[in-house]
Amino acid sequence: MADITHRTVTTNGINLHIAEAGKGPLVLLLHGWPESWYSWRHQLHALAEAGYHAVAPDIRGYGRSDKPEAIEAYSMKHLVGDAVGLLDALGEQTAVVVGHDWGSAMAWSCAALRPDRFRAVVGMSVPHLGRTPLPPTQIFQHVFGEKWFYILYFQTPGVAEAEFEADVGKTVRAIFAGTPGFDSANPAVQAKKKGDGYLTGLAAPTTLPSWLTEEDLAYFAAEFSRSGFRGSLNRYRNMDRDWHELPELATAVIQQPALFIIGEKDPTRAFAPVDPMKALVPNLRDLLVLPGAGHWIQQERPDEVNAALLSFLKALPA
Repeated sequence: MADITHRTVTTNGINLHIAEAGKGPLVLLLHGWPESWYSWRHQLHALAEAGYHAVAPDIRGYGRSDKPEAIEAYSMKHLVGDAVGLLDALGEQTAVVVGHDWGSAMAWSCAALRPDRFRAVVGMSVPHLGRTPLPPTQIFQHVFGEKWFYILYFQTPGVAEAEFEADVGKTVRAIFAGTPGFDSANPAVQAKKKGDGYLTGLAAPTTLPSWLTEEDLAYFAAEFSRSGFRGSLNRYRNMDRDWHELPELATAVIQQPALFIIGEKDPTRAFAPVDPMKALVPNLRDLLVLPGAGHWIQQERPDEVNAALLSFLKALPA
């Protein structure tokens, strides 16, 4: 099995910690919330063994990467700049960009805004939906009204941080192994009221799903114990800023070869419909729904995800 190595590189004015494996064409793996490079542990090995240079950074604000204080430092423009700068730091002109959750939104944005640097794109869990008609938080306020919704709960700096950092081990266990707080259709989430926290009413299970080990949770907990949650939550606080700063996403069509993978039981399907993506990504090679899988798809179903990813990569032009 190919070894995973670690180093820190400078990109876009900050330092990013990266995990990497293998040699060959570059595949950039962007994680989501609340994760780290470690979410790609299964893919790093598989890609390296198939002849690719797989690189998974800790996104700014996470793990051992820099954590700028300013909220606006986590806008999508900065994140795309980080990815482009990472290619420069690695001496690569182009890469295939792969993302999950917020990393998926970053990957789609990289492909839409910098087609000269990203020759193909893979999104997982979050489809490419372009630009909403109104700033996102206005839409969420209209849709959810007085109901509790996690993205609106995350908007006030310091509130979710205090909740999550009070017991980091319990937090990561509840998020990864328990009822997803972003599952707006779940009765436990629907029972929340304004003023409740993300973890209110959500258990931290003692029994873990088969894909997740105590060692995995310990790694995530150690990373967030060191980094805190502010940087990761600041991404949510830039959604309206992104809307204002990137109006070109309203008409951007991603022409590169693309692949989308989602779990059948992923709660994001309720508020991020997939069908509108088809017009915005005309070269979508496949839209793969994995039966029975949830949100943490590359960790839950690594063999199937790896097979789909490698099949997609091998079909790309050299």
